[in-house]
Amino acid sequence: MTGPDVGAHIDAIRAVRIATADRRLLAVDGPVDVLIQDGRVADIAPTGALPLRGRVLDSDGAWIVPGLWDHHVHTVQWALAAQREDLSGTASAVEAAAQMSRAPVLSDGRRVGSGFRDVRWRDRPSLSLLDERTAEIPTYLINADVHSVWLNSAALRREGFTTGPEGMLREEDAFEISRRLNAADPVVADEAVAAAARRAASRGVVGLVDFDMAWNAEAWARRLAHGFDTHRVEFAVYPHDLDRAIAEGLSSGEAMDPDPLGLVHVGPLKIISDGSLGTRTAACSHGYADDPHNHGVLTVPPAELQDLLLRATGAGLEIALHAIGDLAVTAALDAFATTGAQGTIEHAQLVRHGDLARFGRLGVAASVQPQHALDDRDAADVLWAGQTAIGYPLASLHRAGATLRFGSDAPVAALDPWHAISAAVFRTDDDRAPWHPEERVDLETALAASARGGTGGDAGIRPGAVADLALLGADPATADASGLRAMPVAATVLGGRVTYGG
Repeated sequence: MTGPDVGAHIDAIRAVRIATADRRLLAVDGPVDVLIQDGRVADIAPTGALPLRGRVLDSDGAWIVPGLWDHHVHTVQWALAAQREDLSGTASAVEAAAQMSRAPVLSDGRRVGSGFRDVRWRDRPSLSLLDERTAEIPTYLINADVHSVWLNSAALRREGFTTGPEGMLREEDAFEISRRLNAADPVVADEAVAAAARRAASRGVVGLVDFDMAWNAEAWARRLAHGFDTHRVEFAVYPHDLDRAIAEGLSSGEAMDPDPLGLVHVGPLKIISDGSLGTRTAACSHGYADDPHNHGVLTVPPAELQDLLLRATGAGLEIALHAIGDLAVTAALDAFATTGAQGTIEHAQLVRHGDLARFGRLGVAASVQPQHALDDRDAADVLWAGQTAIGYPLASLHRAGATLRFGSDAPVAALDPWHAISAAVFRTDDDRAPWHPEERVDLETALAASARGGTGGDAGIRPGAVADLALLGADPATADASGLRAMPVAATVLGGRVTYGG
């Protein structure tokens, strides 16, 4: 790969091979030159057929796909995860507590770890265990699903919370702890976000939907003022800030001002209507196998949910509605149907057969995270053994006419669209057979779901399309599961400007 450096605006890409269905629009099968003008694809022709002027990126025969999006990211938490103790490999509460006893103390006097999944542990967390290992240093362990946090007594005193003998806070209390931990010095947070964005660009990412639990309008205005230019952003608003958003006239799709590159736009109102599988709080028709009387929780009553959707829709805000269990998904679809709101259901990890077609009929996109199916497969096989709805549907939703949008829920899973694509196409990430292979989707669908707007979007490699592009070092159509996960990215182009060059 030769040509302009990162930050340069390019006028053409020489000798690329189109890896998506757009190649069928060409009369020839072979490398092509892509001409770019004003941030869009101006023309595509067989290599050498047209004169190339200006700055040319020579691809050396790379494969090209539309730039990739992650449609579900908790931006600051994702960025700060690099500074926190990684607990993803722990197999027990004893092991996690011991690891935190050795974790570095941050500048604010806390120890913070993240990524554990106690649903996989062979023992149970307890306040006494964590206190024994961590003493008087405030210590916080954030569950991978972010719906629960394990704290020692020093941390509980510092935050003003009390718990039972487990030392666990769940749902809204856990979210409040995350909000406090994520409220870092803006300089620190913004530097972490900028570094994480550069890492994302190296994987072909050109945009994300930001679900950080904060007033994101202010945060992104500040980052733009300091020169952020690495990817596009659609940022969410939460119900506790809905009045402020309405008062300030925010509406979905509205561009930030000033934003000379047009990168940052207002996104949806994000509502969390139930819990998660790992915390055993996702609202389900049938009880959890290890606690049959527990059906999870609907955290927003139906009348309140409808009121939120009506108010947001009247103000011009779309909706992103977190619903994991089948009861929550049904309630979410009912609310969309009653109010006429538009937007997405986030996660949709357990869906009744009768609800599949409602996504398409209502125009509600399924914003899903394929890697979650693999991370949760063992827990789902046990805890949801008695459920009659479909677990982690992809192909079923797609066949029923739903728009699919892929994401990671970072930091719950790694922000790498190639992980999501591989998980969707192969439904395995180890040496085991595919998990529920009937829910696999083909590569074309997975690539489309990983571009802006998902399978219902207009991203493409064709004249007139926005020149958000990713150049690959291998043909994704010939890659196996591990090959897709490790897909080499040679360059990333955002509106005709290079944001990564390998």
